[in-house]
Amino acid sequence: MDYFQAVWLAVIQGISEFLPISSSAHLILPSEILGWPDQGLAFDVAVHVGSLIAVIIYFRNDIVNLTQAWLDSVFVRRHSPESKLAWFIILGTVPAGLTGLFLGGLIELHLRSMSVIAFTTIFFGLLLAWADLRGKGQRGINQFTWKSALVVGGAQALALIPGTSRSGVTITAALALGFDRETAARFSFLLAIPIIMLSGGLKGLELMDAESVDWTMIVIGTVLSGITAYLCIKLFLKVIQQIGMLPFVIYRMLLGALLIYLVWQ
Repeated sequence: MDYFQAVWLAVIQGISEFLPISSSAHLILPSEILGWPDQGLAFDVAVHVGSLIAVIIYFRNDIVNLTQAWLDSVFVRRHSPESKLAWFIILGTVPAGLTGLFLGGLIELHLRSMSVIAFTTIFFGLLLAWADLRGKGQRGINQFTWKSALVVGGAQALALIPGTSRSGVTITAALALGFDRETAARFSFLLAIPIIMLSGGLKGLELMDAESVDWTMIVIGTVLSGITAYLCIKLFLKVIQQIGMLPFVIYRMLLGALLIYLVWQ
């Protein structure tokens, strides 16, 4: 992988990590269409670290407040809407964490094909459209319960299947439960923080056995994915109530159709 490819892959990862369009569907295209080599474990870790830094910086005030409220609930037994939300984020992380731990290897081995990604890109895109149209959009962030957190967390576990889109499927679940678009996206992004930390940590452990690392590539991947991810989060939350999910659904349909064409050509 050369530096030009590193730049584009980092930007693709940053854009697609938090938009409901599937990062795996996008990262498979350069290799299939242009013949680019696999980005490698070290670069994969770098771009995910960049995405993690971006979401932490954007939600830094929320993270501080949620952490403080959670600590108060644990040590002082003082509960608040913020402490409940913090517990719901922890609870919502459990399904994906357990699924990744016990089934991640099997999913990686058997479901990482372009035909699977094409199907999931289209199927979960249609599901997103259905949830956006069906959802009442009247529930706010403080109306999350442990049941709704488990439903959204269970949906996040499905994102281990390539092409699903972690943000897409969690936003879909929240919309179907009646939460408004901004709340659905905000909870999805907050829920991403622990799961990206966990997956990044596991990949980091694997990376310890690597023989050599190109640190220039690592810096490029981290910085560019972080910048693009931050801008995507900011823009997405700003316009989501106005534009809805239809543009992303249409995009997923076109992307899925392209992947099907590549499979059958």
